[in-house]
Amino acid sequence: MKTPLYIDLSEARKRYKAIPFDTHKGIQGHALLIGGSYGKIGAITLASRAALQSGCGLVTALVPKCGYEILQIANPEVMVLTDTNEKYLSEIAFSLVPNAVGIGPGLGQEVATQNALHKFLSTTTKPLVVDADALNILAQNPTWLPLLPPESILTPHPKELERLIGKWQSHEEKLTKTMAFAKQYQIIVVLKGAPTQIVFGNDFYENTTGNPALATAGSGDVLTGIITSLLAQSYTPIDSAILGVYLHGLTADIALPKTGYQSFIASTIIKYLGKAFLFLEKGE
Repeated sequence: MKTPLYIDLSEARKRYKAIPFDTHKGIQGHALLIGGSYGKIGAITLASRAALQSGCGLVTALVPKCGYEILQIANPEVMVLTDTNEKYLSEIAFSLVPNAVGIGPGLGQEVATQNALHKFLSTTTKPLVVDADALNILAQNPTWLPLLPPESILTPHPKELERLIGKWQSHEEKLTKTMAFAKQYQIIVVLKGAPTQIVFGNDFYENTTGNPALATAGSGDVLTGIITSLLAQSYTPIDSAILGVYLHGLTADIALPKTGYQSFIASTIIKYLGKAFLFLEKGE
């Protein structure tokens, strides 16, 4: 197996673009986050807040009706679209033109939701970040994988990855199978874990930030929001994935001396994103 390219401060800075002095929200990117279902609105709430706090000018969340008030109260800066269905998404329809779309956090796997995802993938050409139940639906319907736009970013944790590529006996076999999978569908795969790794074409990256504090509910939803935000801000898909995992891990490294492992939660990642961006810019 080839040696990975390590994602460190130097590598992240090569890709980072400072915010122009004369920018405004209309050119800072519009991210659309799609997901949520009854009892899992928190996932899309975290993802959309993370997208906002990663520099995106505009963020919209598309959720079932039961998520409307929750999102409006929890994230007043996020615009909200709702499905006609109360408890889960039955249609993925919107008139806005987002710069990037993140789909999956809290989505659920209802049949109507699966059909809506298939219809959406059949028509979209937008850069995509695919996570959580959207990955699980694809694993159940592998013939839909070719519908993914080229360079879509998939962000599976180990169990989701196993559903997509099958079991493996060693770390080397996991990477070999993931690389074959990524090449077959022309996608980027972010293998969440310790450490997080990224596979794209013949390239293999390994993140150097992060610690066990990130092993907490909602951490992956926040990562989806960060990567979708960067993608909407016109970062290339691979740079969005690399910068996203670096910043995500860095928040935990910065926060740990103050929070300890046990009290660090997914919202803490969002709270420390500003400090992570400052470190990336200034090294302090």
